[in-house]
Amino acid sequence: MRSNMKSFETIVKEMRSMQMPLPSDKIQLRLTDASQVLSDGLAYFLALQGREMQWLPEYDEVAAWLSANNGRGLFLYGNCGRGKSLLCRYVLPAILLGYYGRVTTIFDTYEMNSNIDFVLSKHIISIDDIGTEEVSNMYGNKRMAFAEVMDAAEKHNKLVMVSTNLSVGDIRKRYGDRVLDRIKSTTTRILFQGESLRK
Repeated sequence: MRSNMKSFETIVKEMRSMQMPLPSDKIQLRLTDASQVLSDGLAYFLALQGREMQWLPEYDEVAAWLSANNGRGLFLYGNCGRGKSLLCRYVLPAILLGYYGRVTTIFDTYEMNSNIDFVLSKHIISIDDIGTEEVSNMYGNKRMAFAEVMDAAEKHNKLVMVSTNLSVGDIRKRYGDRVLDRIKSTTTRILFQGESLRK
């Protein structure tokens, strides 16, 4: 029997005082009336583009994520023209700011590649259209920016929202099983199917 036992709560306080690394708290979303809030957000941002909102089955799943995300990010994949980019670039960041006071830092893949260390310094990250980027090559230093983002999401509990037109097979082929496994462990995945709404 150990006589000098300490609680982990005490140990973690000591770790903090010594500036040892600890995981960040996961961001928990619990939005009441998530379907209505999401519908209002979609309608607003589509109206800015002169378009009308049409509720898609996929949006039910996005609303469910907003109702209870269980500390997980969001991975929107599948067919183009179904609102994935609109959600990741405007609607969801507006909801997180307006209802939670949390700032989402939004990147396209070029911005992600050109300043990966800045991306990694953020805690809520939205990346639009992954799969279109090249390998980051800064001063001869090659980095797989998206792989680093997903690694940080797992290690540091970052909330990551991602959109892509890639299929699961394409994601595996492009980024490998490790990145796909991290996507599965840190995000809720929603498949967007059907014809493009762009006209």
